[in-house]
Amino acid sequence: MGISAKQFGELQDRMRGKKCAATTAETTEHSVLIGIDPSLRGTGYGVIRLGRTTPRTLAQGTIKCPAKWEHTRCLAEIAGTIRAVIGKHQPTACAIEGLFYAQNVKTALTMGEARGAALAMLGEAGLEVFEIAPRKVKQAITGHGNASKIAVAKMVQRLLALKELPAPDAADALAIALAHAHVHNRFAIVAPKKI
Repeated sequence: MGISAKQFGELQDRMRGKKCAATTAETTEHSVLIGIDPSLRGTGYGVIRLGRTTPRTLAQGTIKCPAKWEHTRCLAEIAGTIRAVIGKHQPTACAIEGLFYAQNVKTALTMGEARGAALAMLGEAGLEVFEIAPRKVKQAITGHGNASKIAVAKMVQRLLALKELPAPDAADALAIALAHAHVHNRFAIVAPKKI
């Protein structure tokens, strides 16, 4: 991966503790993040508080929608739950999994609907929303872009000092929040994509 001269200069400034004008004007320091892994039948969410030492989990879960439910009912459930989690924990930013290119168009559209329901609630709350690609999440959490779901879940458990292994969708959402916190620090080469 190559970086431009401007990106290299900004990286050097961040390593020296300086904040570049573009970074300070567009971003804010966030202490409570919500991560979202959208899916129509199982949207994962995880809320973490960043601290000086290790991040702490405030909430995690999966918004489960049975197969017999209509799409609209699932979308309402996703929106309502995300609204309630935001209201309870007051995050200031969200990291959401970026879209991947599915071979099945119907699957991609369904994922887009679930993502849209979540994004509507994030926009309603006025949160800064950042997108992170699934491969980058795995890379940030495990060091390998092709890591398995169980490897990601185990690393999330370790990083957040959780007593039990989180459910797969919740683990993915927590991983998204952790990955955002990791790539958003002052040593990041490329700024996260804000949507």
